[in-house]
Order: sequence, then structure tokens, then C-alpha cells
Amino acid sequence: MDIILVPGFWLDASSWAGVVPAIEAAGHRSVPLTLPGLESKDANRAGIGLRDHIDAVVAAVDGLDGKVVLVGHSGGGAIIHGVIDARPDRVARAIYVDSGPLGEGGVVNDELEADGDDIPLPPWEGFEDADLVDLDDALREQFRARAIPQPKGVAFDQQHLHDERRYDVPATVIACEFPSAMLHEWIAGGHPFVAELGRMTDVEYVDLPTGHWPQFTKPDELGSVIVAAVDRTGT
Repeated sequence: MDIILVPGFWLDASSWAGVVPAIEAAGHRSVPLTLPGLESKDANRAGIGLRDHIDAVVAAVDGLDGKVVLVGHSGGGAIIHGVIDARPDRVARAIYVDSGPLGEGGVVNDELEADGDDIPLPPWEGFEDADLVDLDDALREQFRARAIPQPKGVAFDQQHLHDERRYDVPATVIACEFPSAMLHEWIAGGHPFVAELGRMTDVEYVDLPTGHWPQFTKPDELGSVIVAAVDRTGT
């Protein structure tokens, strides 16, 4: 199975390096992506928006044969959901890594501080304690050294969706910061944060307790959870 790996904010394809070995050892092919504007710290990010990132992943899907699995971390969850909406018949499973689907009209995060067209990685004190669980000083230093400014438009643009077949694509939510029991409570309570997730018809939840970046803090475990979800997927 081809598994397309979509990174979250400030990260490129190399951020999946710790996860790829488990995927490929299981006989699958990993396709980690670097999205527009994330090619380097000096890349031009002017005019790059959420739709550009969705279109880049759609192009990757179109370049492969058969059905694929999409994995989206953090803001990448919004991106893969847009891809599912565009190609619902091509996606065997969507895997949301400490993330979830972003519904019509939603934005990933328009509260992040921008510098022109860029959103630099915020200082650590700008994150919640739950984000930073297991992200020790060495990992923080490595993350900050590799971090690439995020295109502002990707965070601020509204999501636009058109095909309700997206609700029938099987999904796996890998819960890291918040346990899956809390997500179930939010869905039952009608919390808008999980409204789109609550409309999906085939969702499984897997707990992987750690902070917001399991590809750094628990890469082997994350790879194993992804492989297990893929192996449960009919093709």
C-alpha cells in the first residue's frame, strides 16, 4: 500500500524519517511530502494557501496507482481531509495523527503570529504543556533547527468542501495529547471542534500518549500504529 505522509506545520518530508522504517519493514511504500513553501527556510511563501497544499497532495495521489492511505499530522489533518473531499474514491483510509478533519469554513489556526507571509515556529512557552510532553531539550533543539516558516495562508484560509462521500472514507484518529475518551465526550457534547469528525461514519481511535509531535517523541510506536491501521484496511 502507498502511504502518503503529510507533515504538520513547520516541517518537511524529512520529519517522518523516524516513522518510515516501520512502514517499509511491513512491506508498504512510504511517500513523505514536502509541501509548497516548505522547501527551505528561504523559500517564497507569498500567496501559498490551504488549497495549494491540498492540491499538492491531490497531485501526489493522482501520480500513484490504486487506492492510497493518507496520514496527516496536526495541520496536515486539515489538508488530507481536503484531499479526501477531492478524491474520495482514491483513499482507502485517512489517519489523523494528533489531528482531525477540518470542516467547511474552518481554519487551521488563525491565532498564530505571522511575520508577513511567514509564520515562524513560536517560542516553546507559546505552546501548552500537553504539546511538549516527551519533547526533551535535545529534541526541541533539533526541531527548532529544522523548523521552516509556515505559509500564513495555510493557517488562515478557510476550508472549502464539496463531496459528502468524504464522510464514508474509513478513518483512524491517533490520540496523543488528549485521550480518545475525551474526543468521544466532545463529540457526544456537540463540541464544534469535533463536529466534522462526528459526521464520519467509520472512525477508529487509537491512544498513543505523548505530546503533539509523536514522530519525534515516539517514532517507532507511531510507525507501528500506522501499520496496524493500514493492515486493518480492506483494499
